[in-house]
Amino acid sequence: MQRQKESGVMQAVEWVIRVMAENAVENEDYFSDLDAVVGDGDFGHSLARGFEAVLETLDESNEQSPGALLRKIGMVLMAKVGGTSGPIWGTAFMRAGSVAGEKNELTDADVIAMLHAGIDGICERGGASIGDKTLLDALIPATTTLGARLSRGEEWDRALAATAIAARTAADATRDLIARRGRASYTGERSLGTLDAGAVAVASMFERLAERWPLEGK
Repeated sequence: MQRQKESGVMQAVEWVIRVMAENAVENEDYFSDLDAVVGDGDFGHSLARGFEAVLETLDESNEQSPGALLRKIGMVLMAKVGGTSGPIWGTAFMRAGSVAGEKNELTDADVIAMLHAGIDGICERGGASIGDKTLLDALIPATTTLGARLSRGEEWDRALAATAIAARTAADATRDLIARRGRASYTGERSLGTLDAGAVAVASMFERLAERWPLEGK
C-alpha cells in the first residue's frame, strides 16, 4: 500500500472496499444461483444487501483511519448480511481493522497481516479451515500469493493480477471438494461437482480489484 501513498492510504482503503461492495451487488443473482445448487440460495441476496449498506456507509463515513473504517464496515456487515455470512464477513473486516489500529500509513506487510487476521477470524467464527469448501479455499491461496509477490518487490498491479488468478483457480477447484461447513454440508457427497459461492465471490472481488487497479480517477 505504500506505493499508493500519493493518493492517501485512507483513500486507497475506501476504494478497495467500494470495489468489493459494487462487485457483490452486481453479482447478486449469480452468487445466489451458485448457492442454490446445494444451499438455500440466499447468499448472493444477503451479501448484496449487506454491501449496499456498506456503500451507504462509505458515502457518509467520517472515520479518520483505515482501521476505524474497517471496523465500522465489519459492524455494518454483521448487522446487515443475513445468515452465517454476516458474522463471518463482518469478523474478517473487524479483525483486519484491529490489526491496522490507528495507523495512517500501511505497509505491504501490514496489509498481508490484516488479511491473515481476517482469515483467522473467519476460521474461529465459522470453525472452518482450508479444504472445507468455503470462502477460505480462495481467500487463503490468494493471500499467500499476494504476500509472496509483494515480498519479492512486485508492484501492486502485477501482484494483484497473479492473486486474482490464484483465487479463481482455487475457487474453481472447490468443485472437487465436499462441503463440511454451512448448509451445503448437509448435502454431503452431493456437493461434489459444485462451486462454493463464497469462494467464487472472493475470486470475483480479487479479479475486479486487479482489473481496476490502480485507483482509477484518483
